[in-house]
Amino acid sequence: MRSDVIDLRDFYATSLGMAAKRVVGQRLREMWPDVRGMTVVGLGYAPPFLGAFRAEAARVIAAMPASQGVLHWPREGAGQTTLVEETELPFADLSVDRMVLAHCLETAEQIRPLMREIWRVLTGDGRLLVIAPNRRGLWARFEHTPFGHGRPYSPGQLNRLLRNSMFTPTRAESALYLPPVAWRMAPAAAPAWERLGAWGLSVFAGVVMIEASKQIYAAHPLLKARARTLPAAASPRGI
Repeated sequence: MRSDVIDLRDFYATSLGMAAKRVVGQRLREMWPDVRGMTVVGLGYAPPFLGAFRAEAARVIAAMPASQGVLHWPREGAGQTTLVEETELPFADLSVDRMVLAHCLETAEQIRPLMREIWRVLTGDGRLLVIAPNRRGLWARFEHTPFGHGRPYSPGQLNRLLRNSMFTPTRAESALYLPPVAWRMAPAAAPAWERLGAWGLSVFAGVVMIEASKQIYAAHPLLKARARTLPAAASPRGI
């Protein structure tokens, strides 16, 4: 079952959530340092990690599943969110350069159709980046954070899932070594915990981050093309 969008928003407003946002967002930015002129889509609940791309990318969209709900984002200015069905993404074929899955894969109801849709909308040289709870990490064991819901993955499981979905993993990272304990100093302490984790404790990281490219040679022709258009941004449930 997916976390409700209100619960996700409220978590990232806490000190622990702000620390997670900073740590994961920084690692994501290191993996994708240049998105100039690109279309970047975050699927699931990705607004905490998309803000860094807004000034650089040509288009940034937060696509939120209907089973989760949708919120207005960003807080100021025109909305850049849309409500979607996992198996019917409202984007044209080959229209997305970069896609981030955050709070998505671990709670998806139909993984294979979802991955097929992601494959369809990514450009030929597009990249997918999956952020998922680490099966061995502490964060997957506590339900007071959204990383403690759904199915956590080990790096090996995530690699196999991507390969079986016509993607080729190209880079793997780990992040979020900070213990999932609510305390005011969490944002300030997070960098020290990340440095500690980099010394060889990656197996215990809170999240696994794997980038993948499309396997073009694995494509199968569609029997019938379906016209898809991007709908107008859905009405927000709250700010």
